[in-house]
Amino acid sequence: MSDYETVKYKQHAAVALITLHRPDSMNAFNTAMRRDLTSALVRAASSASVRAVVLTGEGRSFSAGADLKDGLGNEQSIQQTLQTEYRPALDCIASMSQPVIAAVGGSAAGIGMSYALACDLLVMADNAFLLSPFSTISLVPDGGLNFMLVQQLGYKRAFQLSAEAERISAERCVELGLANRAVPAASLVDEAMKWAHSLAERAPLSLAATKKAMRHAASGSWASTFDVEASMQDKLKLSQDCAEGVTAFFEKRKANFSGL
Repeated sequence: MSDYETVKYKQHAAVALITLHRPDSMNAFNTAMRRDLTSALVRAASSASVRAVVLTGEGRSFSAGADLKDGLGNEQSIQQTLQTEYRPALDCIASMSQPVIAAVGGSAAGIGMSYALACDLLVMADNAFLLSPFSTISLVPDGGLNFMLVQQLGYKRAFQLSAEAERISAERCVELGLANRAVPAASLVDEAMKWAHSLAERAPLSLAATKKAMRHAASGSWASTFDVEASMQDKLKLSQDCAEGVTAFFEKRKANFSGL
């Protein structure tokens, strides 16, 4: 069951499916959806029974970005909205221990693109696209989009895609490394859920530590990343799951991980 006005939340076994639900507005973000999405993500992050999360959009778009019908307000209010209403959800995606898969159908534009790229993994419908349209309305890419694009693509290509507001097809996104997979549109959510369920069977402590280490590595040095890895390895070695994994290896069976 969902307890939200603009977001659907359903748990299937160990996978939480979070669906942006403003289809008549192409899932554009208004105040309610910013609030609801943050709440849903925090709910998934804090649930011991959730081992993977899928984030998708209802209808013909993942998200068209910010709902311009709400108005842009003044410069101060935009900054405040970004910091207090958008950032908490983006921070939650990055910091939660569970892997988050974005399933993008139709388009992910503006800050909708930021949410898609903020996820750990990205599956796109084969007819979907990403779009950074800010130059068409004289604004700057936001939601951390500048960082993610420059980090992934390098400055020149990132600047070109944003300056020209290029529609980046699913196939091109996979080529550029912005997306992991492009799948038939009709099976988008099924494919994302299937992937999430397979991840949910893996060692959750290992996935959480790997996510944390790689997120650190994205902006840290080799030396600091080495230190993070070494520290984590000591803790993981003492876990029940590590003992179970080693035992299963020698017994040539599938490990049954408990998250302990």
